[in-house]
Amino acid sequence: MDYPKGINQKAMAMPRLIHRCLTGLIVSLIIALAASPAAAQDSPEDLVSNLGTGSYRDKADAVDALAASGAEYADGVLAALRNGDLYKAADGRVLIGRKSGGQQEFIDPLTGDVVEGVSPDTVDAVRVNNLLRKRIEDARAILALSSPDDDRRLAAAEAAFDAASADNLPLLTAQLQKEEDGDVRQALEEAIAVITLNDSAAPADDRLAAIATLRARGDQAARAKLSGAVADDDPAVAEAASRAVSAIDDMLAIWAGVQNMWYGLSLGSVLLLAAIGLAITFGVMGVINMAHGEMVMLGAYTTYVVQQVIAASAPGLMDVSLIIAVPAAFLVSGLVGIGIERSVIRFLYGRPLETLLATWGISLILQQAVRSLFGPTNKQVTGPSWMSGSFDLGNLVITWNRLVIILFALAIFGLLLFLMRRTFFGLQTRAVTQNRAMAAVMGIRTQWIDMLTFGLGSGIAGIAGVALSQIDNVSPNLGQSYIIDSFMVVVFGGASSMWGTMVGAATLGIANKFLEPYAGAVLAKILILVFIILFIQRKPRGLFALKGRAVDA
Repeated sequence: MDYPKGINQKAMAMPRLIHRCLTGLIVSLIIALAASPAAAQDSPEDLVSNLGTGSYRDKADAVDALAASGAEYADGVLAALRNGDLYKAADGRVLIGRKSGGQQEFIDPLTGDVVEGVSPDTVDAVRVNNLLRKRIEDARAILALSSPDDDRRLAAAEAAFDAASADNLPLLTAQLQKEEDGDVRQALEEAIAVITLNDSAAPADDRLAAIATLRARGDQAARAKLSGAVADDDPAVAEAASRAVSAIDDMLAIWAGVQNMWYGLSLGSVLLLAAIGLAITFGVMGVINMAHGEMVMLGAYTTYVVQQVIAASAPGLMDVSLIIAVPAAFLVSGLVGIGIERSVIRFLYGRPLETLLATWGISLILQQAVRSLFGPTNKQVTGPSWMSGSFDLGNLVITWNRLVIILFALAIFGLLLFLMRRTFFGLQTRAVTQNRAMAAVMGIRTQWIDMLTFGLGSGIAGIAGVALSQIDNVSPNLGQSYIIDSFMVVVFGGASSMWGTMVGAATLGIANKFLEPYAGAVLAKILILVFIILFIQRKPRGLFALKGRAVDA
């Protein structure tokens, strides 16, 4: 540009330079103010009103923002939204609706005051869908981080881990700094690790540390979070995530084997209860009792009757109804077993084929009698509160009812072992088992031993029915599901051998659970049966063959 002569060019350029600097300074101040937390943070009114506008995705973002604010009113507003009690008025305000005295009234969610002059005809319900409901539940769980209860804070941290929302990071970080409970701190660190891992702008070292945290967690949820980082743009992060996923897969395979072993022990405890009475009667009397399953069924129905009587006369005893049902089931099944032995089986000793056919007919009679008395439908047996729920042991999930049944089976086994080894009745029973003729010569009344042994075996089957009522349907066909497995346990372990019965039940239970994932439930049983057939060809007397003159003859 040409300036008139006599005018200093630098003097003319100075005002323009000052103008440009001032303009840039003003623009910078405006940008800084707009980016400041005070300007960016929505007011409480905006946080609530945003829930009533936009699409479901916009509402989901508004839910996250409200939860991240940590406001006292946030949980009540989200609960109202979840339950369909949040409304948008004509003037744009979002209100909570409730019934009072048969009338609909509306409340300001920030103050809790009733808003006058709002008619139900002038408001629209804020709609939600299933995905938004899930987001609301996650947001409410996040709000529980400030709860004084450790369990609620732990559940909230787990919910934050599942949600993995970056909006929750400030709240999680602040809670971690003041958290004192070790389990909650670990859950918070894991939730922060997921958010950090998903943030591609985070420093590489922080993301690698997050991968290490998730790898240490080592469960399926951690694997799912890490799998998304396997294809990360950062090679170091992708490689570390891939190694972590492989390590978790190896660990989960080990835990899956442990879980199958636990399921096998659980099944084995059921087979032990069902088969141990059969092992006693089969070993002492040589009777193939096809009605043994019906003794189990009678025990389960006795449990049902006991609970019905308690519910009608003393509801406060429902939590101990199973304990009361144990001796009742033993007496009912034991007396029925003694009746069968005295009326039918004692005339068929030494004729195994006839006893098999006779007891099979008795089983059909008992099934039909139960159908006529109780009906053909399943009966509900209530589990006590102390047998409900589960707990985790590492990645192993253990239910209380299964654990109680295993301990119960071991207790029954221990009592029978004591009875057979340390009592006079057990001594006589073992004598009859080893050499019936010699026992009769020694003055043992073998017929009484047969009767009491058959009653004992039937009574133990009734106790098994009490346990099975907690994990299976109580129906007339309950016993048929376990009779074949019980015979396999007895044959495999060794007739009349209690230790053989326990080892056989545990072995077959574990083998069955390990085969089921690969072969299916039906084929797994067939394979087990084929194995037992091949096994008894080599060892006809089972794993623990009983020694005695009559047996060895």
